[in-house]
Amino acid sequence: MRLTTLRTPAGNRAARIDGDTAVEIGAPDLGALLADPTWEARAASADGPRHDLAGADLAPVVPNPGKIFCVGLNYRSHILEMGRELPEHPTLFAKFPEALIGPNDVIELDVVSSSVDWEAELAVVVGRRTRRASEAEAAAAIAGFAVLNDVTMRDWQYRSVQWLQGKTFEATTPLGPQLVTPDELPGGVRPALDLSCAVDGETVQRADTSDLVFDPVALIAYISTIVTLNPGDVIATGTPGGVGHARDPRRYLTDGAVLETAVEGLGAQRNAVAAPASVPA
Repeated sequence: MRLTTLRTPAGNRAARIDGDTAVEIGAPDLGALLADPTWEARAASADGPRHDLAGADLAPVVPNPGKIFCVGLNYRSHILEMGRELPEHPTLFAKFPEALIGPNDVIELDVVSSSVDWEAELAVVVGRRTRRASEAEAAAAIAGFAVLNDVTMRDWQYRSVQWLQGKTFEATTPLGPQLVTPDELPGGVRPALDLSCAVDGETVQRADTSDLVFDPVALIAYISTIVTLNPGDVIATGTPGGVGHARDPRRYLTDGAVLETAVEGLGAQRNAVAAPASVPA
């Protein structure tokens, strides 16, 4: 199945995507739907109000996840080409729900940062409560996958050895356009998908998600050892080479730029980049 969260005049609504149509499921958003243990059957059988997908206003696939985990340094070829050893354990950091925006929303620059970078990623969405998951339990806990771009304020990220402050600026991280269940994808819970990112039409990142050092199953097993994962939690699995900060000269997102992020089988995001509408007081 393919699922999404719509913005409607009546508020957010979870929906199933049937071709060019979004069919409301009867839940306020996808996170609320996933909290129902019967979400798969409920989503498959729903026959609510219908919307033309082409004109739909899409919210973040999961607008308010309880947890967002992010993984650093997780593409094998990129790590090796930099002359580094493959990590023994995942590098984890967090992001907060306030960072999320829809797949077509404007990324509004902040006056306090002059080094806004892109990071195309495969996101995993958790579909059932899991703690200390075995490999089989971790695989079963995956509701599906979505596209995410971990837009990062590099000048804030590197103010200290802890990355969080540069990673969770408000309204910077597009998530969507849809959640796709593993049965729809080559590789299933360990999908092998082409991932790409373009800035102003120029491809700046390209990779295959099968190149992840720690795949989605391994990440859920590892993270659930630390903390219980709940339905709707999101894991951003890391970005490949090609980010602007690593270029010579360095390149960042500026007013008027267009950021496009795509993952094969999961759809694409298109986010205009704009200067802030007003300077904060």
